Amino acid sequence: MSVTAKICGLTTPQTVTAALDGGASHLGFMFFAKSPRNIEPEMAARLTPPARAKNAKIVAVTVDPDDALVEQLAATLKPDFIQLHGKETPARARQVALRSGAGVIKVISVSSAHDIDTARPYESVVDHLMFDAKPPSDHPLPGGAGARFDWTLLAGRRFERPWFLAGGLDPWNVGEAVRLSGAPLVDVSSGVERGPGLKDPALIVAFLDAVRRA
Repeated sequence: MSVTAKICGLTTPQTVTAALDGGASHLGFMFFAKSPRNIEPEMAARLTPPARAKNAKIVAVTVDPDDALVEQLAATLKPDFIQLHGKETPARARQVALRSGAGVIKVISVSSAHDIDTARPYESVVDHLMFDAKPPSDHPLPGGAGARFDWTLLAGRRFERPWFLAGGLDPWNVGEAVRLSGAPLVDVSSGVERGPGLKDPALIVAFLDAVRRA
């Protein structure tokens, strides 16, 4: 199985270059004001031409986006996917897809096997699922906390859509995470940072090297 990776929360040309040179299949840009990785749509759009030249997918990461933001992203960034990281219902996920013309990635927050089961209603309306760890109760963001869950909860599970594993991944554990979960795609953000929102090109390269060996 060939595993591919999304590097999320990119904000600089240097980290975009590191992700592309390392072979990332997806680049994620965060549009959520509370996040240290937040970026304006116009700035993100200026970072995407090298990605499009290499056929990497552009992902706009959002949390319960309103219609105005969805339309702004569609017009300015023209993402391949909009990632929904909030409490969006299957009906809302479908609306986002129709309004934006982009594919949809729905994030499912996981702490138990029951949480994984909640993905089922989304499978008919989204393009990808993403299973991420539920953050600590005192964490202000829905992700990016470096938290992880029991990866074996996904072992042997089958879904109608391709899926990402996220949450607490880094260059040193992603190989084990893939082995235990069977994930075909992985996603990393804080695991390749030297501080909140500060992506490290060397860590990005190391992560992608580890994914290639997984």
